[in-house]
Amino acid sequence: MTFFKNNFANMLTLGNLMSGSIGVIHLITGNYKITALCIIISLVLDFFDGLVARALKANSPLGVQLDSLADMVSFGVLPGVVMYKALEPFGNQFLGFDLPFNIQYIGLFITLFSCLRLAIFNLDEEQTYYFKGLNTPSNTVLIFGLYYAFMENGAFSIYFENTLLLIMITLISSLILVSPVKMIAMKFKSMQLKDNYPKIALLAGGILILLLLKIPGIPVVVLYYILISVAFQRQLK
Repeated sequence: MTFFKNNFANMLTLGNLMSGSIGVIHLITGNYKITALCIIISLVLDFFDGLVARALKANSPLGVQLDSLADMVSFGVLPGVVMYKALEPFGNQFLGFDLPFNIQYIGLFITLFSCLRLAIFNLDEEQTYYFKGLNTPSNTVLIFGLYYAFMENGAFSIYFENTLLLIMITLISSLILVSPVKMIAMKFKSMQLKDNYPKIALLAGGILILLLLKIPGIPVVVLYYILISVAFQRQLK
């Protein structure tokens, strides 16, 4: 029983890793709908592993390391492969020029900066009630959400038919992961209403966006999250 109590949260984390790995495999083979399901499972497990660890008082250095390693695959490798797949049709063509390499590898910059972001997070003791830079799960939802909406109903086609725009999304996404801008974390330091205005605005606006836009609203919610975080910078501390 003690073994289960001490390791249940780690099992959830490993489940996140397994789901993310399966998602990457199906993404490579072209089954993006299975990948979408895997991302949802990874997001749920990533949310609950920390809650379970705190509830069971089973926090440990091992759990911290496992969490980052699992996130590196589910929310680091996976979004990089998404952009790799999006850039793949363009081969080595860029603005009419033949490059000496295939440009889809540029998509893996998201993976590199996700790794850097996770390493910074592990060393930064300030990020308890807020994040610095966009967290990797949100970035994954943004990148995959754009891709999923495009594959499902052609939304955001202007981006996926333009190499320059895809590369710009890649670079902006990579940089915002390690930016010093404070981002809302859904952790409650206080139950007073005034201390939770940013979270309330995020939840209300996010739900409204999804109701109005449906699938294309998924990446828009992440953009809204960034804007709301910027708007409430002074309250995030």
